[in-house]
Amino acid sequence: MQIDGNTQLVGIVAAPIAHVRTPQLFNASVARQGLNAVCVPFHVDAAQLPAFLAGAPAAQNLQGLVVTIPHKETVVAACGELTDTARLVGSVNAMRFNREKGIWTGGNFDGDGFVAGLRERGHSLAGKRVLQLGAGGAGKSMAYAIARENPAELVIYNRSAGKAAELVASLKAALPSVSIRVGDDNPAGFDVVVNATALGLRDTDATPVPAQQLDAGTLVCEAVVRDGDTPLLKAARERGCTVHHGQWMLYGQIVEIARFLGVPLAPEFVERILGPDGE
Repeated sequence: MQIDGNTQLVGIVAAPIAHVRTPQLFNASVARQGLNAVCVPFHVDAAQLPAFLAGAPAAQNLQGLVVTIPHKETVVAACGELTDTARLVGSVNAMRFNREKGIWTGGNFDGDGFVAGLRERGHSLAGKRVLQLGAGGAGKSMAYAIARENPAELVIYNRSAGKAAELVASLKAALPSVSIRVGDDNPAGFDVVVNATALGLRDTDATPVPAQQLDAGTLVCEAVVRDGDTPLLKAARERGCTVHHGQWMLYGQIVEIARFLGVPLAPEFVERILGPDGE
């Protein structure tokens, strides 16, 4: 990759920033496709975020920003426009500046990335019974994207039942034709089980469902991105389930975000930086 005066610039904003993987993934992917674009990390603390957002559009070659922890909720107030998903979940992970209107437009692509990753692996959610575990930040966006795929039923479980009920209410208001309800963590009888919790980052983590109740043939999906199987996916394999790693959500999301920011990244050029993990 050679940076020149025509390079499209994408920033990623976090605090801290050193752990993020997006710049490596984005830059390797656009280089494979031959696109003249680059992602640059910015460590911006909360106190300096308003000044940064006010000044960043002065760079005319700035396509936009990827936003991650701890700023995904804070930047909502800085956006003059929000996509439907960002408005529903109250969280933004990508922003582009509308120069005609002089405002930021915020989007959230956690859920779109998850569904795009499923599609790339040949999986469909239409007509399926889906159990999602977790109703937090990414989980809200994932649930909205899953519901838009017209499953036969979407059941949400969260350790805090109130958060699950709140999410279900907002989803039903947005998509009244879809069967959505609060449920428990029993995965029996579901076609698809989705882990949208943080459980699985460590090998010592508990599984988010009673693994012995998984049915053979169930598609078990992770949002957790790590090398190798999470405890849930390991247990799912042992039960004869089909497994879907969290990296596919990351790959799908990078394409959706790039396109939102005006960089025409194609899925087949996305660098598989974490390896196939047995797939």
